[in-house]
Amino acid sequence: MRKSRFGVACSLDGYIARKDHGIDWIRSGEEATAAMTDLWKSIDAIVVGRKTYDLARKIGKPWPSFPGVKNYLCSRTLRDIPDKHVRIISEDAAVFVRKLKGEKGKDIFVMGGGELAKSLFEAGLIDELRMTIHPILLGSGIPLFLPISRQIDLGLLESKTFKNGCVWVTYQVRR
Repeated sequence: MRKSRFGVACSLDGYIARKDHGIDWIRSGEEATAAMTDLWKSIDAIVVGRKTYDLARKIGKPWPSFPGVKNYLCSRTLRDIPDKHVRIISEDAAVFVRKLKGEKGKDIFVMGGGELAKSLFEAGLIDELRMTIHPILLGSGIPLFLPISRQIDLGLLESKTFKNGCVWVTYQVRR
């Protein structure tokens, strides 16, 4: 069965964006780009939450298209979007990801915020958590995780320290 990997950037104090949804504090760099390039080789599907998609569109860029990678946007409200290579999924995200995991293919990369993470973690559908922790304390903002109904145990698979001060960690969800 395919693995689903939840990926996110967060501040050291656990926020994924400022209160105004700003992400100007996220540091990019060669090492992060290289890590993402390796990730793209192992996936053939991206599942993104609507708020994450909206944020990317707000920056003014179209949603990226990678050869051989299908893009799915989880939204119960959107009916049409300008990115024709992105398929809108209006059914429950957990139901959709469960079906997708049952299909043949490479791994699935999930990008989104707390709401998408909560529903997929609670449904037992996330196999790995990949986080880039940025060396900043935002003090407030949009939290990485919303309250969930149960404890989820993780095992460290990998950690790397980048030159820009970020730490990349990969955890396996223990079942």
